[in-house]
Amino acid sequence: MSGSTLLVSLLALSTVVRADYFSTDPLVDKVVPYDQIPYQVMTDTDDPRGFQSGYNQCNSSTENQDSLCQTMFVNHLDDFCLWAPATPNTTISDAEANVVAWCSKAGHGTRIIPNGAITGIQLVQTPSYIQIAGTLNQLMLDVGGTDGGELDSGGQDGEGNPMGGLVYSNAFPSNNGNNASYQQAQHWSFFIGDGAFCGKICDQTGSNPQGLCNNIYDRLGCDYNAPNDAAAGMFEACAGDDMIPVGTYVVNGATSVYTQPAETVPIDYNALPYTPTPAPSSNCVSFASADLFAAGASITGAGSASATGVSGSQTGAATTGATGGAAAKSGSGTATASGSTASTTGSSGAPAALGVSVGAMALAFGAVLLV
Repeated sequence: MSGSTLLVSLLALSTVVRADYFSTDPLVDKVVPYDQIPYQVMTDTDDPRGFQSGYNQCNSSTENQDSLCQTMFVNHLDDFCLWAPATPNTTISDAEANVVAWCSKAGHGTRIIPNGAITGIQLVQTPSYIQIAGTLNQLMLDVGGTDGGELDSGGQDGEGNPMGGLVYSNAFPSNNGNNASYQQAQHWSFFIGDGAFCGKICDQTGSNPQGLCNNIYDRLGCDYNAPNDAAAGMFEACAGDDMIPVGTYVVNGATSVYTQPAETVPIDYNALPYTPTPAPSSNCVSFASADLFAAGASITGAGSASATGVSGSQTGAATTGATGGAAAKSGSGTATASGSTASTTGSSGAPAALGVSVGAMALAFGAVLLV
Protein backbone atom coordinates (compact mmCIF):
# COMPACT_ATOMS: atom_id res chain seq x y z
CA MET A 1 0.00 0.00 0.00
CA SER A 2 1.38 3.40 -0.92
CA GLY A 3 2.02 6.15 1.60
CA SER A 4 -0.88 8.18 0.26
CA THR A 5 -3.20 5.21 0.56
CA LEU A 6 -2.12 4.65 4.17
CA LEU A 7 -2.52 8.30 4.94
CA VAL A 8 -6.04 8.71 3.68
CA SER A 9 -7.53 5.31 4.44
CA LEU A 10 -8.67 6.57 7.80
CA LEU A 11 -10.77 9.37 6.38
CA ALA A 12 -13.73 7.08 5.91
CA LEU A 13 -13.69 6.69 9.68
CA SER A 14 -13.71 10.41 10.42
CA THR A 15 -16.44 12.11 12.38
CA VAL A 16 -19.88 11.66 10.86
CA VAL A 17 -21.68 14.94 10.33
CA ARG A 18 -25.39 15.35 9.72
CA ALA A 19 -25.72 15.19 5.95
CA ASP A 20 -27.88 18.28 5.66
CA TYR A 21 -25.63 20.54 7.75
CA PHE A 22 -23.20 23.02 6.23
CA SER A 23 -22.11 26.27 7.83
CA THR A 24 -23.86 29.42 6.65
CA ASP A 25 -20.60 31.25 7.36
CA PRO A 26 -17.87 28.83 6.21
CA LEU A 27 -14.30 29.26 7.35
CA VAL A 28 -12.95 29.68 3.83
CA ASP A 29 -15.11 32.81 3.39
CA LYS A 30 -13.98 34.46 6.62
CA VAL A 31 -11.66 37.40 5.92
CA VAL A 32 -9.72 38.00 9.14
CA PRO A 33 -7.02 40.70 9.01
CA TYR A 34 -4.06 39.84 11.18
CA ASP A 35 -4.63 42.80 13.48
CA GLN A 36 -8.31 41.90 13.96
CA ILE A 37 -8.08 38.26 15.04
CA PRO A 38 -10.89 37.40 17.49
CA TYR A 39 -10.50 35.08 20.44
CA GLN A 40 -12.27 32.38 18.41
CA VAL A 41 -13.15 32.66 14.74
CA MET A 42 -15.70 29.85 14.68
CA THR A 43 -19.03 31.45 15.57
CA ASP A 44 -21.69 28.94 14.47
CA THR A 45 -23.67 27.63 17.42
CA ASP A 46 -25.64 24.83 15.74
CA ASP A 47 -22.83 22.69 14.30
CA PRO A 48 -23.42 19.03 15.21
CA ARG A 49 -19.64 18.62 15.64
CA GLY A 50 -19.66 21.10 18.48
CA PHE A 51 -17.55 24.22 18.92
CA GLN A 52 -14.02 25.42 18.34
CA SER A 53 -11.84 23.79 21.00
CA GLY A 54 -8.90 26.20 20.97
CA TYR A 55 -8.38 29.91 20.40
CA ASN A 56 -7.01 32.23 17.74
CA GLN A 57 -5.61 35.03 19.87
CA CYS A 58 -2.17 33.71 20.72
CA ASN A 59 0.75 35.50 22.37
CA SER A 60 3.58 35.02 24.84
CA SER A 61 1.13 33.93 27.54
CA THR A 62 -0.10 31.02 25.38
CA GLU A 63 3.30 29.91 24.09
CA ASN A 64 4.07 26.58 25.74
CA GLN A 65 3.83 22.86 25.02
CA ASP A 66 0.22 22.77 26.21
CA SER A 67 -0.93 25.65 24.01
CA LEU A 68 -4.29 25.34 22.27
CA CYS A 69 -3.49 28.04 19.72
CA GLN A 70 -5.23 27.43 16.38
CA THR A 71 -3.56 30.20 14.41
CA MET A 72 -0.55 29.10 12.38
CA PHE A 73 1.99 30.45 9.89
CA VAL A 74 3.98 29.37 6.87
CA ASN A 75 6.60 32.05 6.26
CA HIS A 76 10.04 30.67 5.43
CA LEU A 77 12.04 27.50 5.86
CA ASP A 78 12.98 28.51 9.40
CA ASP A 79 9.52 29.82 10.28
CA PHE A 80 6.59 27.51 9.64
CA CYS A 81 3.95 25.59 11.56
CA LEU A 82 2.15 22.26 11.30
CA TRP A 83 -1.24 21.15 12.55
CA ALA A 84 -0.98 18.26 15.01
CA PRO A 85 -2.97 16.81 17.95
CA ALA A 86 -3.12 18.43 21.36
CA THR A 87 -2.83 15.16 23.28
CA PRO A 88 -0.16 12.44 22.96
CA ASN A 89 -0.42 9.49 20.59
CA THR A 90 -3.68 10.63 19.00
CA THR A 91 -4.68 9.73 15.44
CA ILE A 92 -5.58 12.51 13.05
CA SER A 93 -8.99 10.93 12.46
CA ASP A 94 -9.76 11.43 16.14
CA ALA A 95 -8.18 14.88 16.41
CA GLU A 96 -8.91 16.58 13.07
CA ALA A 97 -11.45 19.04 14.50
CA ASN A 98 -9.21 19.95 17.43
CA VAL A 99 -5.61 19.95 16.21
CA VAL A 100 -3.40 22.86 17.27
CA ALA A 101 -0.47 24.74 15.81
CA TRP A 102 3.11 23.53 16.35
CA CYS A 103 5.69 26.03 15.06
CA SER A 104 9.40 25.88 14.31
CA LYS A 105 10.03 29.34 15.75
CA ALA A 106 9.07 31.00 19.00
CA GLY A 107 6.98 34.15 18.92
CA HIS A 108 3.66 32.88 17.56
CA GLY A 109 2.08 31.88 20.87
CA THR A 110 1.98 28.20 19.91
CA ARG A 111 3.63 24.92 20.83
CA ILE A 112 7.22 24.62 19.57
CA ILE A 113 8.24 21.74 17.31
CA PRO A 114 10.64 19.66 19.45
CA ASN A 115 14.25 19.07 18.53
CA GLY A 116 14.52 16.10 16.16
CA ALA A 117 10.85 16.01 15.18
CA ILE A 118 11.47 17.20 11.61
CA THR A 119 13.91 14.87 9.85
CA GLY A 120 13.69 16.51 6.43
CA ILE A 121 11.82 19.37 4.77
CA GLN A 122 11.51 21.09 1.42
CA LEU A 123 9.83 24.48 1.03
CA VAL A 124 8.84 25.58 -2.47
CA GLN A 125 7.52 29.08 -3.10
CA THR A 126 5.67 29.69 -6.34
CA PRO A 127 3.88 32.74 -7.73
CA SER A 128 0.62 31.56 -6.14
CA TYR A 129 1.36 29.43 -3.07
CA ILE A 130 3.91 28.18 -0.55
CA GLN A 131 4.34 24.43 -0.19
CA ILE A 132 6.14 22.49 2.52
CA ALA A 133 6.73 18.75 2.68
CA GLY A 134 9.00 16.47 4.63
CA THR A 135 9.53 13.57 7.00
CA LEU A 136 9.12 13.54 10.75
CA ASN A 137 9.17 11.61 14.00
CA GLN A 138 5.43 11.97 14.39
CA LEU A 139 5.11 10.86 18.02
CA MET A 140 7.04 14.00 18.96
CA LEU A 141 4.07 15.97 17.60
CA ASP A 142 1.53 13.75 19.36
CA VAL A 143 0.52 12.00 16.10
CA GLY A 144 -0.32 8.37 16.79
CA GLY A 145 -1.22 5.44 14.60
CA THR A 146 0.15 4.38 11.23
CA ASP A 147 -2.23 6.47 9.13
CA GLY A 148 -2.74 10.19 8.96
CA GLY A 149 -5.19 12.58 7.40
CA GLU A 150 -5.93 15.97 5.95
CA LEU A 151 -6.39 19.24 7.80
CA ASP A 152 -7.93 21.93 5.63
CA SER A 153 -9.86 25.17 5.41
CA GLY A 154 -13.00 23.36 4.29
CA GLY A 155 -13.89 20.51 6.57
CA GLN A 156 -16.94 18.31 6.16
CA ASP A 157 -19.23 21.07 7.41
CA GLY A 158 -17.39 24.17 6.17
CA GLU A 159 -15.93 24.97 9.60
CA GLY A 160 -12.47 23.68 8.75
CA ASN A 161 -10.21 21.09 10.35
CA PRO A 162 -9.33 22.29 12.87
CA MET A 163 -12.62 24.07 13.38
CA GLY A 164 -11.81 27.76 13.30
CA GLY A 165 -8.19 27.34 12.26
CA LEU A 166 -6.48 30.40 10.74
CA VAL A 167 -3.35 30.48 8.56
CA TYR A 168 -1.13 33.47 7.75
CA SER A 169 2.11 34.26 5.91
CA ASN A 170 4.47 37.20 5.51
CA ALA A 171 6.09 35.70 2.40
CA PHE A 172 3.44 35.94 -0.31
CA PRO A 173 4.57 37.92 -3.37
CA SER A 174 1.63 40.27 -2.89
CA ASN A 175 3.00 41.13 0.56
CA ASN A 176 5.91 42.91 -1.14
CA GLY A 177 8.41 41.48 1.31
CA ASN A 178 6.87 43.25 4.30
CA ASN A 179 7.82 41.02 7.22
CA ALA A 180 6.08 43.30 9.70
CA SER A 181 2.65 42.23 8.43
CA TYR A 182 0.88 38.97 7.69
CA GLN A 183 -1.63 38.05 5.02
CA GLN A 184 -4.33 35.49 5.58
CA ALA A 185 -4.39 32.32 3.50
CA GLN A 186 -8.06 31.47 3.16
CA HIS A 187 -7.38 28.34 1.12
CA TRP A 188 -5.00 25.76 2.61
CA SER A 189 -4.52 22.02 2.93
CA PHE A 190 -2.15 19.96 5.12
CA PHE A 191 -1.53 16.23 5.50
CA ILE A 192 0.34 14.63 8.38
CA GLY A 193 0.89 11.01 9.40
CA ASP A 194 2.71 7.84 8.33
CA GLY A 195 5.99 9.54 9.30
CA ALA A 196 5.65 12.52 6.96
CA PHE A 197 3.76 15.72 6.21
CA CYS A 198 2.93 18.18 3.46
CA GLY A 199 1.03 21.42 3.24
CA LYS A 200 0.14 24.13 0.81
CA ILE A 201 -1.22 27.63 1.48
CA CYS A 202 -2.45 29.84 -1.34
CA ASP A 203 -2.07 33.57 -1.87
CA GLN A 204 -5.60 34.88 -2.13
CA THR A 205 -4.46 37.30 -4.85
CA GLY A 206 -2.66 34.56 -6.79
CA SER A 207 -3.82 32.35 -9.62
CA ASN A 208 -6.83 30.19 -8.74
CA PRO A 209 -6.32 29.81 -4.97
CA GLN A 210 -9.30 27.51 -4.64
CA GLY A 211 -8.03 25.13 -7.32
CA LEU A 212 -4.36 25.17 -6.36
CA CYS A 213 -5.19 24.59 -2.69
CA ASN A 214 -8.26 22.46 -3.30
CA ASN A 215 -9.31 20.33 -0.33
CA ILE A 216 -11.74 17.96 -2.04
CA TYR A 217 -9.09 15.31 -2.80
CA ASP A 218 -8.51 14.31 0.81
CA ARG A 219 -8.22 10.59 0.01
CA LEU A 220 -5.34 11.09 -2.45
CA GLY A 221 -2.76 12.36 0.05
CA CYS A 222 0.42 14.28 -0.72
CA ASP A 223 1.08 12.47 -4.00
CA TYR A 224 -1.67 14.40 -5.71
CA ASN A 225 -2.29 17.41 -3.48
CA ALA A 226 1.32 18.52 -3.00
CA PRO A 227 3.72 16.65 -5.32
CA ASN A 228 7.24 17.21 -3.99
CA ASP A 229 10.84 16.01 -3.85
CA ALA A 230 11.21 16.04 -0.06
CA ALA A 231 13.30 13.35 1.60
CA ALA A 232 14.73 12.53 5.00
CA GLY A 233 17.97 14.44 5.56
CA MET A 234 17.03 17.18 3.08
CA PHE A 235 16.52 20.71 4.37
CA GLU A 236 16.09 23.02 1.38
CA ALA A 237 14.16 26.03 0.11
CA CYS A 238 13.37 26.43 -3.58
CA ALA A 239 11.55 28.64 -6.03
CA GLY A 240 9.03 26.87 -8.21
CA ASP A 241 6.33 27.03 -10.84
CA ASP A 242 2.67 26.64 -10.00
CA MET A 243 1.43 23.08 -10.27
CA ILE A 244 -1.60 22.19 -12.36
CA PRO A 245 -4.69 22.53 -10.14
CA VAL A 246 -5.28 19.46 -8.03
CA GLY A 247 -7.27 16.82 -9.91
CA THR A 248 -6.64 18.35 -13.34
CA TYR A 249 -4.46 16.42 -15.78
CA VAL A 250 -3.55 16.43 -19.46
CA VAL A 251 -3.27 13.30 -21.60
CA ASN A 252 -2.46 13.54 -25.33
CA GLY A 253 -3.27 17.24 -25.28
CA ALA A 254 -6.71 16.75 -23.74
CA THR A 255 -7.44 18.27 -20.32
CA SER A 256 -9.57 16.25 -17.90
CA VAL A 257 -10.60 16.56 -14.25
CA TYR A 258 -10.63 13.59 -11.90
CA THR A 259 -13.58 13.39 -9.50
CA GLN A 260 -12.89 11.67 -6.19
CA PRO A 261 -15.69 9.21 -5.36
CA ALA A 262 -17.72 9.28 -2.17
CA GLU A 263 -16.00 7.89 0.91
CA THR A 264 -18.22 4.83 0.76
CA VAL A 265 -16.74 3.93 -2.65
CA PRO A 266 -13.29 2.26 -2.58
CA ILE A 267 -10.54 3.86 -4.66
CA ASP A 268 -8.26 1.66 -6.74
CA TYR A 269 -5.10 3.70 -6.28
CA ASN A 270 -3.36 1.70 -8.98
CA ALA A 271 -6.01 2.66 -11.51
CA LEU A 272 -6.11 6.43 -11.07
CA PRO A 273 -6.16 8.17 -14.46
CA TYR A 274 -2.90 10.08 -14.03
CA THR A 275 0.37 10.11 -12.13
CA PRO A 276 1.28 13.52 -10.69
CA THR A 277 4.83 14.90 -10.73
CA PRO A 278 6.24 17.91 -8.87
CA ALA A 279 6.19 21.18 -10.80
CA PRO A 280 9.62 22.42 -11.91
CA SER A 281 11.69 24.03 -9.15
CA SER A 282 14.89 26.08 -9.19
CA ASN A 283 17.32 28.07 -7.02
CA CYS A 284 17.26 25.41 -4.31
CA VAL A 285 19.36 26.27 -1.25
CA SER A 286 20.27 23.75 1.46
CA PHE A 287 20.49 24.47 5.18
CA ALA A 288 21.51 22.65 8.33
CA SER A 289 18.66 21.42 10.48
CA ALA A 290 20.27 22.92 13.59
CA ASP A 291 19.93 26.38 12.05
CA LEU A 292 16.26 25.85 11.25
CA PHE A 293 15.04 24.39 14.53
CA ALA A 294 17.02 26.23 17.17
CA ALA A 295 13.81 27.15 19.02
CA GLY A 296 13.14 23.49 19.77
CA ALA A 297 16.68 22.59 20.76
CA SER A 298 15.80 22.36 24.45
CA ILE A 299 12.49 20.60 23.85
CA THR A 300 12.80 16.83 23.67
CA GLY A 301 9.18 15.78 24.02
CA ALA A 302 5.68 16.84 23.10
CA GLY A 303 3.79 17.89 26.20
CA SER A 304 3.69 14.88 28.47
CA ALA A 305 4.21 12.45 25.61
CA SER A 306 7.13 10.14 25.24
CA ALA A 307 9.13 11.28 22.25
CA THR A 308 10.93 8.06 21.54
CA GLY A 309 10.21 5.98 18.51
CA VAL A 310 9.56 6.84 14.90
CA SER A 311 6.35 6.15 13.04
CA GLY A 312 6.50 5.55 9.33
CA SER A 313 9.38 5.42 6.91
CA GLN A 314 12.16 7.91 7.52
CA THR A 315 14.29 7.13 4.51
CA GLY A 316 14.09 8.04 0.87
CA ALA A 317 11.42 10.37 -0.41
CA ALA A 318 8.84 11.68 2.00
CA THR A 319 6.01 9.25 2.61
CA THR A 320 2.30 10.09 2.84
CA GLY A 321 2.14 10.08 -0.93
CA ALA A 322 5.11 12.36 -1.45
CA THR A 323 6.91 10.05 -3.85
CA GLY A 324 5.34 11.17 -7.08
CA GLY A 325 8.38 11.24 -9.33
CA ALA A 326 11.43 13.45 -9.58
CA ALA A 327 11.01 17.03 -10.68
CA ALA A 328 13.29 18.76 -13.14
CA LYS A 329 15.40 21.30 -11.30
CA SER A 330 14.75 23.90 -13.91
CA GLY A 331 11.99 26.28 -14.76
CA SER A 332 11.25 29.89 -14.12
CA GLY A 333 10.79 32.00 -11.04
CA THR A 334 12.87 33.24 -8.17
CA ALA A 335 11.74 33.43 -4.61
CA THR A 336 11.76 36.09 -1.99
CA ALA A 337 13.40 35.14 1.27
CA SER A 338 13.45 38.51 2.93
CA GLY A 339 13.36 38.12 6.64
CA SER A 340 11.52 35.85 8.98
CA THR A 341 10.86 38.00 12.02
CA ALA A 342 7.82 36.64 13.77
CA SER A 343 5.36 38.60 15.84
CA THR A 344 2.84 37.09 18.16
CA THR A 345 -0.79 36.91 17.22
CA GLY A 346 -3.54 38.75 19.00
CA SER A 347 -2.70 41.87 20.91
CA SER A 348 0.95 41.17 21.61
CA GLY A 349 3.46 42.00 18.90
CA ALA A 350 6.90 41.41 20.36
CA PRO A 351 9.32 40.23 17.67
CA ALA A 352 10.98 36.85 18.02
CA ALA A 353 14.64 36.09 17.47
CA LEU A 354 15.69 35.20 13.94
CA GLY A 355 16.54 31.60 13.14
CA VAL A 356 18.25 31.06 9.78
CA SER A 357 20.42 33.87 8.48
CA VAL A 358 17.91 35.85 6.47
CA GLY A 359 20.66 37.62 4.60
CA ALA A 360 22.13 34.34 3.40
CA MET A 361 18.78 33.08 2.21
CA ALA A 362 17.93 36.36 0.51
CA LEU A 363 21.33 36.41 -1.18
CA ALA A 364 20.89 32.87 -2.42
CA PHE A 365 17.49 33.65 -3.92
CA GLY A 366 18.49 37.07 -5.14
CA ALA A 367 15.79 38.55 -2.93
CA VAL A 368 13.56 38.95 -5.96
CA LEU A 369 9.82 38.71 -5.47
CA LEU A 370 7.97 36.13 -7.48
CA VAL A 371 5.91 37.70 -10.20
